[in-house]
Amino acid sequence: MQSDIRLDAIKQWIKSDLGFKNFTIKTASADASFRRYFRLRLENGDSFIIMDAPPEKEDCKPFVRIARLLESAGVHAPHIYEFNEAQGFMRLADLGSIAYLDKLNSINADALYSDAIKAIVQMQTIEAELPAYDEALLQFEMSLFKDWFLERHLNIHLNDSQCAVLKKTFKYLSDAALAQKQAFVHRDYHSRNLMIIESGAVKNNIGVNNPGVIDFQDAVKGSVCYDLVSLIKDCYIAWPRDQLLHWIGTYLEMSPLAFQREEFIKSFDLMGLQRHIKVAGIFCRLNYRDGKSNYLDDIPQTLAYIFDAIDRYEELSEFKDLLLSLGIGAEKKLLDKIQ
Repeated sequence: MQSDIRLDAIKQWIKSDLGFKNFTIKTASADASFRRYFRLRLENGDSFIIMDAPPEKEDCKPFVRIARLLESAGVHAPHIYEFNEAQGFMRLADLGSIAYLDKLNSINADALYSDAIKAIVQMQTIEAELPAYDEALLQFEMSLFKDWFLERHLNIHLNDSQCAVLKKTFKYLSDAALAQKQAFVHRDYHSRNLMIIESGAVKNNIGVNNPGVIDFQDAVKGSVCYDLVSLIKDCYIAWPRDQLLHWIGTYLEMSPLAFQREEFIKSFDLMGLQRHIKVAGIFCRLNYRDGKSNYLDDIPQTLAYIFDAIDRYEELSEFKDLLLSLGIGAEKKLLDKIQ
């Protein structure tokens, strides 16, 4: 069996720097980056998460900064106990192993999403210098759709007129995003990154409120719609339109910001379209570049969201016609599925 050099180094760090002699350490999870997570259990029963983030591949400083900003806003991010910047190791509070996706159903969804929406409102009170979710970033993200979904995954190469439609659509969506009110954006706020915290189940952490929020290191300043879109137009679980509108109403009631409801709904749909265009490309890139083929299973639902949005707005008819002409469009029926 090949030795795991970094895991060996983590064990040595735990013994020598943290001073824990009797412990067990097991894989907790991995994400779409180069980070890994291990669950550290001490002989007294305490449990922590060890992050392994190779410094040559991952910069942990944004994670540390955002974690502290979230905690200061009352959001249940994992508390950081130690950070070994040179080696890329971190000891974090253990938020448990039950993700929203594991437990969401039609009975408990309203309560869980209400908690998650409240956390969005709390995050949006954060005032800090953050990278801007600007036109360059919005456009780059959408370019992944062409590069990785159309060209690499489907082997479709657009002609000049088709490229022009794509360019016009992407410009429309980036302009719409930039026209919206701007605030703190987690940027990956969905059911796999939200943890269910059971009272008394988390030791050595500040508070036990739901949800536990993870994977926030890419936070930016952008559209107030973005995290709500990520949450309730989740690529891993789908809900009927009337349920989405109910949760949009929950956000509008909780937020101290003033919105016109119908205008907000359109902004929400357009922001969702930008996100799902990006995500379709990312899922393909994760497969072909990073060898993570399981993400391909989530592309049909992502495309279903794309069609749901472009069916609603005449301004997107050219984009819809383009996708249909390319043979993309059979996924709409998936939106009828309720998890």
